[in-house]
Amino acid sequence: LVIVAPAALTIYIIWTAIGIIDSWVLPLIPDRYIELYSPEAYLGFDIRGIGLIIFLIFTLLVGYFMKGFIGRTTLKWGERLIDRTPVVRTVYNGLKHIAETVINQSSQSFEKACLIEYPRKGIWAIAFIARPAKGEIMHKYHGEDRLMGLFVPTTPNPTSGFFLMVPETDVHVLDMTIEDAVKLVISAGLVYPTHYQPEDHSSNHQTSG
Repeated sequence: LVIVAPAALTIYIIWTAIGIIDSWVLPLIPDRYIELYSPEAYLGFDIRGIGLIIFLIFTLLVGYFMKGFIGRTTLKWGERLIDRTPVVRTVYNGLKHIAETVINQSSQSFEKACLIEYPRKGIWAIAFIARPAKGEIMHKYHGEDRLMGLFVPTTPNPTSGFFLMVPETDVHVLDMTIEDAVKLVISAGLVYPTHYQPEDHSSNHQTSG
């Protein structure tokens, strides 16, 4: 069950996602083209993924076109037009920033996992170190220690959470990898790194006492 359940859930999610993409893309294609070129017309049963394939081909063609001179010129003209439209400008710039962040996350990943006292003293939470504070933040901050930008993830969805600025002396860096820390957060403390188990700490504490 431990092996089958995750595999079945993964297949179900992928299958559902493909169906959703098909439901978005296929209605945009004229019926006459679907009747002529769709495999369903020859096989006699529905095949998921046609809309996904069309979407991927369209995305590749748009990306290839935008790399050229005409594409870059068209993109700049379109962005200038959007910048002059108040509401559309806000939405577009926000989505563009999110997309750039997601695309560049591999080159700008978190440095280390750490422990901090959050949301109050005596309660500890796992966080990820982004980078030290810079610019205006450090200029307006009058503490002795530099501030560290931290991301505190939520359970079981680590993609949401809170961004905190914490003095460096209050940040306790962990030896575990980012991947191990993410597993710990997602599992709500049930999956610890293999080289360290919760009972190790209690046994060491009892020995020292």
